[in-house]
Amino acid sequence: MRIFPIRRRPALLIATAAASVMLAACSAQIDQRGNMPDADAVLSIEPGVQTKDQVTQLLGTPSAVGTFDDKNWYYISKRTKTLAFFDPDVIDQQVLVIKFDDSGIVKKVDFYGLNDAYAVEPVDQVTPTYGQKLTLLQQLFGNIGRFNTGPGAKKPGY
Repeated sequence: MRIFPIRRRPALLIATAAASVMLAACSAQIDQRGNMPDADAVLSIEPGVQTKDQVTQLLGTPSAVGTFDDKNWYYISKRTKTLAFFDPDVIDQQVLVIKFDDSGIVKKVDFYGLNDAYAVEPVDQVTPTYGQKLTLLQQLFGNIGRFNTGPGAKKPGY
């Protein structure tokens, strides 16, 4: 006894294949950003001994350098998981901070993980601006006739 007639088998196969493709599209995507240096190389860094050049030879160039001076080096690694169209979730995050003194010798080595991170919530306030509030039509048609391209016209920036 047949459950499905022969005429319906191709439709069933197509539906099964389509469902499989849709389910495969919903699988999570793991993204890796940055690379954390080898743990043994990090442990070999001794404060007060190595210079910037020696650290570069051991760990490679940093992911980022301090904004206002080059005394802080950051090696950053982050893994995220994205499911379909949702915002990515952070799975793992590691930051290695190497601080140097004024002469370029390692002063301190710090390591921060995901547990040390905290979420920053942006403020929804709006900075007030003074002046006229123009409608879209006023903005579009407000400059008609204001352009002077004659020989004695003043050029912008002069």
